[in-house]
Amino acid sequence: MNIILVPNSRRGKGRNATLSQRHLALIALVVFVALPVLIGVITYRAQDLLSSYGADSILTAQRHELATQRAEIAEAKRNAEAHLNALAQRLGQLQAQVMRLNALGGRLTHMAGLDPREFNFSADAAMGGPETPGVSTTTPDLTSSLDQLSRAVESQQERLSALENLLLDRKLNAAVTPSGWPVQGGWISSGFGVRADPFNGHQAMHEGVDIASRMGSPVLAMGDGVISYSGERSGYGLLVEITHESGLVTRYAHTSAILVRVGDRVKKGQEIALVGSTGRSTGPHLHFEVVRNGVAVDPMRYLQQASAK
Repeated sequence: MNIILVPNSRRGKGRNATLSQRHLALIALVVFVALPVLIGVITYRAQDLLSSYGADSILTAQRHELATQRAEIAEAKRNAEAHLNALAQRLGQLQAQVMRLNALGGRLTHMAGLDPREFNFSADAAMGGPETPGVSTTTPDLTSSLDQLSRAVESQQERLSALENLLLDRKLNAAVTPSGWPVQGGWISSGFGVRADPFNGHQAMHEGVDIASRMGSPVLAMGDGVISYSGERSGYGLLVEITHESGLVTRYAHTSAILVRVGDRVKKGQEIALVGSTGRSTGPHLHFEVVRNGVAVDPMRYLQQASAK
């Protein structure tokens, strides 16, 4: 096979190349065998590189998804711990409220004079019943139950506090309201009202009651109050007068000795004087008066209060 090579320049001479049968076979081998193999290898390597890039991107996405899931798990764990801490704090508050209720219940039991064995607030409440299948409770249900119990405890505490204030008011009112018996023993020798005067026999108003008692026996205050008079007064002899916060005034007359001074605060049952026979008196006794709004009233209602208890 002859091949003529013609140059671009007009001055150049053409060349004649002769290809033998061997050369033609070699060219055919390169064109039809080597070149397709080379193209196939390049194509395979290109696909391999592209697939490797795709695998890396998938692996990166999976790693990103795994990191996101780990962050969500950590956040859920923190939320659960915070929720448990809140529940523990609420439980502690309820325990403190229950302890206050137990202490308040004990005070009320003592103030009301109830049997502490029957109203023992420190003991667990008696409960019972047949066993039944348990009911599963979720965390939100438990939180709702704790909130409801907390509101019930607070409401009960308010009621008990109101009851304590009521009992305390009654106790204070009883302390400042004259009641009881002003001497140890003794008996009523003359009542309240119009009577024959023991000295001249004329009808006269007796503004108290006379309680015959042993000479020198203690005279007791009939209620809490302040000593508003302490000393001798015409007709009364040695007199002690107590002004009570209830507005009443009690008088203790004909005493042989006075144990308090004006301005002293005294408690119910405190010794304030000794039975005697000073002033217009025929013998050892206590003249007891109760004055309300400046007017003497029958003391028997206050003396009878003690015997009615």
